[in-house]
Amino acid sequence: MSSILTNNSAMVALQTLESINKNLAMTQNEISTGRSISSAKDNSAVWAISKVMESDVEGFKSISESLSLGASTVAVGRNAAETVTDLLVDIKGKITAAQESNVDRTKIQTDINALRDQISSVVGAAQFNGLNLVDGSSSTDVKVLSSLDRDSSNNVSASEITVARQNLSVSGTVTTQVYDGATGADTTTAIVNATAEGGSAIASGTAVPTTGSASYVDVAVGAVGDGYGYQLVLDDSASANSLGARTFEYVASGTDSSEDVASNLYNQVAAFFSATNESNYTVSLDGDTVRLTRANAGNELAVTIEADTTGNTTGTSSGGLAALQAVDVTTDAGATAALTSIESLINTAIDAAASFGSVEGRIETQSSFISQLTDSLKSGIGSLVDANMEEVSARLQALQTQQQLGVQSLSIANQAPQTILSLFR
Repeated sequence: MSSILTNNSAMVALQTLESINKNLAMTQNEISTGRSISSAKDNSAVWAISKVMESDVEGFKSISESLSLGASTVAVGRNAAETVTDLLVDIKGKITAAQESNVDRTKIQTDINALRDQISSVVGAAQFNGLNLVDGSSSTDVKVLSSLDRDSSNNVSASEITVARQNLSVSGTVTTQVYDGATGADTTTAIVNATAEGGSAIASGTAVPTTGSASYVDVAVGAVGDGYGYQLVLDDSASANSLGARTFEYVASGTDSSEDVASNLYNQVAAFFSATNESNYTVSLDGDTVRLTRANAGNELAVTIEADTTGNTTGTSSGGLAALQAVDVTTDAGATAALTSIESLINTAIDAAASFGSVEGRIETQSSFISQLTDSLKSGIGSLVDANMEEVSARLQALQTQQQLGVQSLSIANQAPQTILSLFR
């Protein structure tokens, strides 16, 4: 049945054309935006996921900047610590040279003071964006933002890399260790005593040559108190004369034990023997006892020990390298004591450089990971919402053809009522 009021063919053709035009509009939108899902109405679930991932990408961009800033700051601290280490090694060379008695120790001390001032200059200049990790101005750790962690419930928490500050300052309160036997030496054997090989006791303060059967002397620390001073004098002037007369001193603090005192005296003697390449005598440590051994027969080593319980000043320092202020090689005792203290200061600087180097490596690794993670997130977002341009191009061609056919079909359907006129001719 034909009707001039209802054109079913035209309605079908029109619906088909509208569908084609809708799909064509969606395809053109994909082409113009480059995305198959550009808004929540396209696919709300996928759009929401992509937006969360995009926010993470933006967050990781800020984290990357934070890591770059942190790496630069730590690198400055590491370079400063390495430079300070090199300068301390130079100072050690000066101290070693001062062990000889026929050198101008005053000039050597001047060189040491100049190197100490250079260390102070390096430490003061080691700042990045106003933050100095080595000047000892603060002990608070520095936090570097390293990651944003999202759990399965979409809760986000920040992760940080902790950078421990290091104190390489040469400034601060320093009290020099001073042994003051002039106030009255206490020769009680309960405080410090010596025995020759075979166990025969040696009175404190008495010179004992290690000749004949006495090839070694044991110096034992028996009692320790805050401010107790200990003096050990070695003299081989009567025989080999490779040492001459050399004095080693130590003043104990309230936290020192007998082993600590013996260890410090041992370290001083060992450092001196090492610096001067001494081969006629050796030194060893066993708990609270220092053993001095004659290596070559015929050499005579006079060992003098003394202790003083009053009038001594314990050494303190508030800066990491503040003990440099107390280095004084103008005397025998000062030169030998400096050998021990410089080793501790070098270790302090080495530990600081190693600490910064470890953290710097961790920051660089994290920075590389964040860069890769950001790329992975961007790739994931693209796989969710980006349009497949080859597919879109093919679809566009097909839809344009369908549109042309739809327009032609609608035109034919609209002409159908006109054929009814032929029935009335």
